[in-house]
Formats: sequence, C-alpha cells, structure tokens
Amino acid sequence: MNKVCVITGAGGILCSSFAEEMAKQGYKVALLDLNDVAAGVVADRINANGGCAKAYKVNCLEKESIEAAHEAILNDLGKCTILINGAGGNSPRATTDKEYYEVGDEDRDDIKTFFNLDKSGFDFVFNLNIMGTLLPTQVFVKDMLGQEGCSILNISSMNAYRPLTKIPAYSAAKSGISNFTQWLAVHFASAGIRVNGIAPGFFVTNQNRALLFNEDGTPTPRTNKILNATPMRRFGESEELLGTLRFLTNPDESGFVTGIVIPVDGGFSAYSGV
Repeated sequence: MNKVCVITGAGGILCSSFAEEMAKQGYKVALLDLNDVAAGVVADRINANGGCAKAYKVNCLEKESIEAAHEAILNDLGKCTILINGAGGNSPRATTDKEYYEVGDEDRDDIKTFFNLDKSGFDFVFNLNIMGTLLPTQVFVKDMLGQEGCSILNISSMNAYRPLTKIPAYSAAKSGISNFTQWLAVHFASAGIRVNGIAPGFFVTNQNRALLFNEDGTPTPRTNKILNATPMRRFGESEELLGTLRFLTNPDESGFVTGIVIPVDGGFSAYSGV
C-alpha cells in the first residue's frame, strides 16, 4: 500500500511535528500551507532525515487552490490515505478586549467589545477553521474511497469543551469542528473511512506566543489563568500529541475507533476550578 499523508497548516509548530512523525511511520507527506516557505523548511528537514515530503502553497479557503494541489500530489506522491486537517487559527479582529461585559460597552467604539466585533474578522476565523476543514476533506476523501486503512484527523481545541473568554469566533468554530468530526465519521463509516479528532490543550505556538508571554519573556496574566486551570500546571510540548496521533491514524491500533475527539490537555477539560 502506498501510504500518503496530506497535512494542512503544515508549516506551524504542531502540524510540522505531525508531519515529521508521519514520515517516521513510513508515509510520504504532502505539506500544505499558505506559507509555503515554512512548509518547505519542514519538508527539507524530513527529506534530510531519510523521509519523503514535499511542500505545496495552498489556500485552504479556496477549493480551486486545494484541487490544484491535489492534482500535483497525485502526480508526485500518489493518492491520499491519511488527511490531517490542521489549518485553522484565530485573529485579533475577532477578539474582544475585555473578558466580561460592563455597562456602557454597547456604546463604546474606542475598544473592541462584543457589540462592535468586526463581521469580516468573525467570518474569517469561522471560515478558516470550518471551511478550512470542509474543503480539503471534500477534495481528498475521494482518494480514500475504495482503499483500506484510510482516515481523517481533525484538530479541535479546548475551546470546544470550555469556550475561552475574548475569542468567540474561534471557540464557536472549534466546537463546530468536534461536531463535524462526528458527522463525517457517521457519513463515511460505510466506506471504511474513520474520522477522529485531537483537542489540544495549551501549547505555545507562533500564533499565541504574544498572548502568553511579554516581550521580556515573563508570563502574561492570561498565562497565569491558563496554568492555574491546568492541573499539570504547565504547557504541553508538541511531542506529547504524537502518541495520540499515532493511535488514531494507525488502523491496526484503532480500526474500530471513529467519531471521537481526544483531549490532550494536562487535565484542563476535567478541572472544575474547585
């Protein structure tokens, strides 16, 4: 069997780690990212270590872009057998400045409140996560039809369990990802295609580093709140997601597992705060 793993958002910290792990598991890896330079660095590292990988510049919000990459991947590597939908993220345009409503917020325009959140920013975050999962799945799941041992892995979030303050679009979208994972699992069960998800807790990435640490490296108040709500009292390391990745993508180990989302969160989702 020609094993090919397609990963979107592959230039990021977590998904680049996924790409390297899948290469170690014997997969040819297609790294899709709007930032093809970042994806290319990861591909070069995989190839230098004896794996097989290639980077592709892709906008996961444009089906034509995904389809063009699909054609190239078919020629370069072969049919997709594992799809990891890692594209996603948040934006300051969909983030409120305050955690809680205060009287008068509805009339303010000097700060970002719930009432003046930019619709285009909200749309962008929601689409990046939801449509950025739907569209690649529509394209690459066709490769899996008629093959054995194929699966899809979606990346959810702790926001799907407990919505975080300030980021309503991201929280709503990730909740949607968990639900969509279950929907896809049911829809494609008869085709033998498994669909599962990982819900990472708090990991330091390029996207959230500025929210978690000040310029001098000291933790922000939000970091202190996160760690106080994480029983293990630390951030996760990207390597700590790989065991779950291997389990969910290996049909020999999880052949009867579909429609689940596994938290990897240091206990965050289990902690009531008391």
